[in-house]
Amino acid sequence: MDDWMNRIITDRYDSPCGELLLGSYGDRLCLCDWQIERHRGHVDDRLRRILKAGFGQGVSPVIEMAKAQLDGYFSGERRSFDVPLLFVGTEFQKRVWNELLTIPYGTTISYGDMAGNIGMSAAVRAVANANGANSLSVFAPCHRVIGSNGSLTGYGGGLAAKKFLLELEQSVVNKGI
Repeated sequence: MDDWMNRIITDRYDSPCGELLLGSYGDRLCLCDWQIERHRGHVDDRLRRILKAGFGQGVSPVIEMAKAQLDGYFSGERRSFDVPLLFVGTEFQKRVWNELLTIPYGTTISYGDMAGNIGMSAAVRAVANANGANSLSVFAPCHRVIGSNGSLTGYGGGLAAKKFLLELEQSVVNKGI
C-alpha cells in the first residue's frame, strides 16, 4: 500500500487571528482547522475513520499551495481559493459545506437562509451543526454564516477570529481591491 494515500499529512499555519492545522490527503486539502477548536478531536477522529488514514506531520504540494493562498487572503490580495478540497463527512454535511463555497466574499448569510438555499428550511439547527463540523475553515467560509438577528454566533476559531475574518473581507471590499 502506498503510505502517502494512507496518511493525512499535517502542518501548522500561523494566521493573523490564530493558528490553523492544515492537512492533505493525497492531492487534496482535507483539513484547515483552528488549533483552539474545542471539537479538534472530533474532527480528527472523523477524518481518521472515514479516510482510514493516520496523521503524520510534514508538508505536501497541496499544503504549500494552501499556505500561499492563505497568505494572499490574509494580505487582502486574494478573494477566492482554488486549492483542491476534500470534504469528509456525511452527505448532508457535504451539501452544507458545498453551499458555503457559494457565499460571496465580503458578505454574510444567516443559518436560516442557508437552510433555505439547500431546500431544507426547517433544518436550521442541522445546518448550524454541519457548519460547526466544517474541517476546512476559511476555504469553506463558515465564518460568513451568522445568526438571523445579525449576531456573530459560534465559530471554531472563536468569535474574535470570526470578527477578524469578516472585517478583513469587508475592508478589502470597501477599498475596491
